[in-house]
Amino acid sequence: MLLYPDFYCKNIKEVTIDKLKENNIKGIVLDVDNTLIDLNHNLLEGAEEWCNNLKKQDIKFCILSNSNNKEKIIKVAKALDIPYIYFGTKPLKRGFKRASDKLNINLENLAIIGDQIFTDIIGGNRCKMYTILVDPISRRELFITAIKRGLENKIIERYKRKYQNKKEG
Repeated sequence: MLLYPDFYCKNIKEVTIDKLKENNIKGIVLDVDNTLIDLNHNLLEGAEEWCNNLKKQDIKFCILSNSNNKEKIIKVAKALDIPYIYFGTKPLKRGFKRASDKLNINLENLAIIGDQIFTDIIGGNRCKMYTILVDPISRRELFITAIKRGLENKIIERYKRKYQNKKEG
């Protein structure tokens, strides 16, 4: 189903090399806001170490953010030493395709990790990527995100009840 992720976890650090290998994932496309950083632009503790460990296992990374704040995205990309795409227009396919081209990895061998169903998960599923939903880092949200969060939470609860064991099994 377009609304459901392939994997759901608390944060990026729960995504292991074993999980990636079992799904033939060679690269990860990362959302920024509330996935990597909070609204005060603080990077998730342990994100650099997690990213560096997966790089050592030949996993490639690219940021794909809908933010038009280029400086914010560059700051995160530099901290993680990975390429970036800002104003990515998720859930439209073009941003995901740009990330695929930038990494030189087919979409089906890429995972998208993000905190929003209506941008990250729907877009990734439309592109036949492996989709990973994480809990938002912070409860504080941008206004537009806060509007959608109530519906997303209902979808997540339904997913947990009906599909998590099936999808992860």
